[in-house]
Amino acid sequence: MGTITFVRHGQANSHARSEADYDRLSDLGHQQAEWLGDWISQQGHRFDAVLSGSLRRHQETAAGMGYQAPTIDPRLNEMDYFNLGRAMEQVHGIPMPDGNGFAAHVPLVMEAWHRAEIMGNETFRSFETRVSGVLQEALQPGRDVLCITSGGVIAMIVRHLLDLDPRRMAHMTLPIFNTSLHRVHVSPVGPILAGFNAIPHLETQDRAHARTHF
Repeated sequence: MGTITFVRHGQANSHARSEADYDRLSDLGHQQAEWLGDWISQQGHRFDAVLSGSLRRHQETAAGMGYQAPTIDPRLNEMDYFNLGRAMEQVHGIPMPDGNGFAAHVPLVMEAWHRAEIMGNETFRSFETRVSGVLQEALQPGRDVLCITSGGVIAMIVRHLLDLDPRRMAHMTLPIFNTSLHRVHVSPVGPILAGFNAIPHLETQDRAHARTHF
């Protein structure tokens, strides 16, 4: 049985108002990545392949974990949420929220995007197709693959595996921790979700401050 392990990037610039400004790890994000890499090494985990999205925060997370030369696959890049948020305001008059307001905002955006009422740099279907494509290629029996990516991609993987509607997919997006682990087992009956949102490297009390969502 093979395994695909998806890792969300470390904390990025959470005060950003654009994708370009968001796309860099904070000091804590670098520390989270280093702690995760140490934990993986301590467990003796070895991967047959390491893939990373092409975004800066993905590659900085990979480097912090100790993977200096991952295979770059842009299909692991995040949805363009800043442009989707702007489109949501233009079409429906709903502004981009701050902080806790995202809990209500994300489901509305996912549903409007799915209905093709709004669009960022790509359609919902295009995002779904590229994410499911990289999943299918990674599903190889007997191989352990690590994919460093973003929360929206992970939620789309879960949607694909569990046949979730866009609102429930959005609900899966919200609790995903920075540098969390999500595992898919390659079984004879197909891919099986075997783990979601694990943070074993952050479970000690002295690292409670590092359990971040954004």
